[in-house]
Amino acid sequence: MRIRSTLVLSVTLCLAGIALLLTVLVGAPLVAQGGGNTSFEVSGVAVDVSASSAEAARQAGWRLAQRKGWVMLSRRMGAGGGGLPDGVLDQLVSGIVVEREQIGPTRYIATLGIRFDRARAASILGVSAAFTRSPPFLLLPIEWTGGAPLAFERKSAWLDAWARFNAGNSTIDYVRPAGTGPDALLLNAGQINRPGRGQWRATLAQYGTSDVLIPIVHLERQWPGGPIIGRFQARYGPDNRLLDSFALRVSNADALGVLLDAGVKRIDAAYQSALSSGVLRIDPALLARDPTAVEEAAPTDDALLPPDVITSAEVPATTLTVQVETPTAGAFDASQATLRAIPGVRAVSITSLALGGISVLRVSYEGDAATLRTALEARGWAVISGNGALRIQRRGPNLSPPDVPADNSITG
Repeated sequence: MRIRSTLVLSVTLCLAGIALLLTVLVGAPLVAQGGGNTSFEVSGVAVDVSASSAEAARQAGWRLAQRKGWVMLSRRMGAGGGGLPDGVLDQLVSGIVVEREQIGPTRYIATLGIRFDRARAASILGVSAAFTRSPPFLLLPIEWTGGAPLAFERKSAWLDAWARFNAGNSTIDYVRPAGTGPDALLLNAGQINRPGRGQWRATLAQYGTSDVLIPIVHLERQWPGGPIIGRFQARYGPDNRLLDSFALRVSNADALGVLLDAGVKRIDAAYQSALSSGVLRIDPALLARDPTAVEEAAPTDDALLPPDVITSAEVPATTLTVQVETPTAGAFDASQATLRAIPGVRAVSITSLALGGISVLRVSYEGDAATLRTALEARGWAVISGNGALRIQRRGPNLSPPDVPADNSITG
């Protein structure tokens, strides 16, 4: 699991009628969500404990939750549901997630989640610690609130919910960007409506992923501080296909985190079910072979020549910079396809991508800039050369060649 974020436990503390937010750690330090986060998690463990003080009651409640959580995990794994000594459980528990809690002067009431180290717990339960994971999927969560979409442009409650989610038990290998650098530019709500495979291949390659998952939530607030309805959609792929949709509701704004956490778990269950049934799979177009890849050449007649005969050397390649007007993703894909189809072009790579502006490509070409310009013009492109670069755009019906001066009068 490679969700690149830090685990934050949001805890609601009700004491003397005042709601506070805490971050709670217990036992061994909680493992941050990442590649090494492998644990069995049991959620919904309810405890109600009284003791001489609030702190003693909470410690006793966590201890009881460990015991009850292990019994629940043991039954779930088919190991009979037997208990373990507290000393052994202290070594097995990697963290406790506070889902809800109320603390009084001598009483502790809570619903907790218990995480057990996968390798150690599996050896005691007699089960395998390994399980099949999916190929890496880029996670692109989108939250609609106030009529506007939000992805990685800034922090949101939906992103925080995915950061809290423990995907160690999921068969989906999620890759969640940190939201820094170019993330906000490359991964936004507009991106999911651009099905061009060339652009998606370039984006997915930057994150080391094979395909994209798009969980969406539309938040509807009935009135300030009042009930919230969340309408969730589990989407996937460059074509933004809908896999599942559902709605959840909470009675007040303070329970927004609970609403989103429940939505994340249900969307993950939908993705896991689709993966096991074969519905969720990598788009073949995203695995297409790079058209610039050169297959191993078959032996030619030159191989039959005497060894003292010297054949012509391979034509050296020149690296050229090509600027292209890319108003849409389709225009960007078309420019790459045109360049790669020109004889002598060995490779085309993206230097910068600017939809609605000027994108820059680096072209490896067996020839000079003048020859490449001629080839592009023959294919219907308007070309301007200068400063060691070519600038191209699709020639429209009324577009004059760029080199024609303002005064077009014909002289004899």
